[in-house]
Amino acid sequence: MTEVVDAGRRHFLTVATVAAGAVGAAFVAVPFLASWKPSARAKAMGAPVEVDISKLEPGAMLKVEWRGKAVYIVHRTPQMLAQLEGIVGELRDPESAESDQPEFAKGAARALKPEYLVLVGVCTHLGCAPLDKFSPGDVTVSADWQGGFFCPCHGSKFDISGRVYKNVPAPTNLPVPPYQFVTDTRILIGAEKGNA
Repeated sequence: MTEVVDAGRRHFLTVATVAAGAVGAAFVAVPFLASWKPSARAKAMGAPVEVDISKLEPGAMLKVEWRGKAVYIVHRTPQMLAQLEGIVGELRDPESAESDQPEFAKGAARALKPEYLVLVGVCTHLGCAPLDKFSPGDVTVSADWQGGFFCPCHGSKFDISGRVYKNVPAPTNLPVPPYQFVTDTRILIGAEKGNA
């Protein structure tokens, strides 16, 4: 007895089986491939942070978080910038030759735009958070203090560019993170020009 084969039905069953297999493979592959992507927490730990500085008044400081660390953004006044050259003899590394920073941060201003300072707010001695003490002559630090950052844990002093003074426990200047100006009023911390 000869059996008649329905070619149309066989073709339909073949296509349906292949389609069901493809859908099943997709359901298995999507979560597997998604597990390779970094988590939201991991992305946040290393992702650049964009900061709006349009409302940052001259003489004021803004604190943001990047990679789990505090980052200080200071809008320096002309008077603050004028103090930078007068204290060079009191600093351990005035030209920032030994500091952790991008190449553009060499020199007294340590910034892309001198009026905006961007620093990682972690003392280079034991990792404490330095306080912003911008007032010259702040007696809580010292009578001859020109203003800047002061670490109350062990007495390290830094100028308004984050450069460390001599004879304090901190070995190097405060770090400058990689950053760039996206616009005149927005800073992208964590990305230098060309690698955003």
